[in-house]
Amino acid sequence: MVYIYSKGWYIARLKEKGIRFHPETKKKLELYKIYVVRNLYNEFIEMDEGKSN
Repeated sequence: MVYIYSKGWYIARLKEKGIRFHPETKKKLELYKIYVVRNLYNEFIEMDEGKSN
């Protein structure tokens, strides 16, 4: 169980969409601080959800 909007929550959502590594540095998402993972989530997930509405 992960708390909503925690680092683990963001990583779980990104992995559901198939994003397992940072797109630029090719390192695992777990190695990054929460603000980097949150920015990736905002960039990839929220933009996709906004386009579908």
